[in-house]
Amino acid sequence: MIRTITHPTSARCTLPMYIGFLLGEPKYGSCCRLAEVMDISHDNATRFLQRERYEGKDLYNESAPLLNLKGGTLSVDDSVLDKPYSQYLAFVGHFWSGKHHRSVKGISLITLYYSDTDGQHLPVNFRVYDKSEGKTNTHKGH
Repeated sequence: MIRTITHPTSARCTLPMYIGFLLGEPKYGSCCRLAEVMDISHDNATRFLQRERYEGKDLYNESAPLLNLKGGTLSVDDSVLDKPYSQYLAFVGHFWSGKHHRSVKGISLITLYYSDTDGQHLPVNFRVYDKSEGKTNTHKGH
């Protein structure tokens, strides 16, 4: 279920738009790229991401109706979002990167994908690894 918005918004970015972008743009998932691809301003994309507090279950609720949930396969992807110049940013640490074949400074994103028997392959959950707590979290403090 999508969160109920408590006050009107002027942002043009929506959850379905953002998820569509993430599904269609696996390589460069940045606000700049979102704004370019979806023909919205960078400020709109940034406001959307700052305003909303989506969790893994929200991604599942968006993906589930598109999938045949009988007889499929779950797979896990752990990616490191490079943040080489970040200072004092939550969730940034040093993680092994298969892309760089070494430890890099970044954010460790763990994504759960579901592949159904009809050939659909969609993300259904995610977590950001919080090294300070030694476990994964959807948001700091949970």
